[in-house]
Amino acid sequence: MTMRVFGVTGWKNSGKTTLVEALVHELTARGWKVATVKHAHHDFDIDKEGTDSFRHRKAGATEVAIVSGRRWALMHELVEEEEPTLEDVLSRLSPADIVLVEGYKRGSHRKIETRRLQAKDRNPLTATDAHIAAIAADHPVTGEIVPAFDLDDINGIADLIERQTGLK
Repeated sequence: MTMRVFGVTGWKNSGKTTLVEALVHELTARGWKVATVKHAHHDFDIDKEGTDSFRHRKAGATEVAIVSGRRWALMHELVEEEEPTLEDVLSRLSPADIVLVEGYKRGSHRKIETRRLQAKDRNPLTATDAHIAAIAADHPVTGEIVPAFDLDDINGIADLIERQTGLK
């Protein structure tokens, strides 16, 4: 089975995370097993100072696994390594029906571009990215060759993703 990947991309404050969250909810309600990958900025940390795992990393551990009866997480310190590619990250995921990818503007996977009037930048990404399959915006969009959805049309966007990825 080939991995189905569909992205949500856009400028800062364009509604990416809100859309991914709504799409995960909708697609799982439709019966699909969904995984997500979120590209973050350089200095993000999911661990908090004072926790045992934080102390392990600060002591020099390059990988720390945290395991409980409800979830597990693996943190990998890059130290001298390059940031892994999206393909590298995808290869480490457990099987899912679809992987929604947030960010990765330069990725070669199909994606939807989010646009909001309050976004940090309003330059259309469709002008330079042929992998954008649609637009989701909080305002009317004209002059584009890809379909445009209202940012809140979660059902319509989920339908598009199912069609584009071959889920349906």
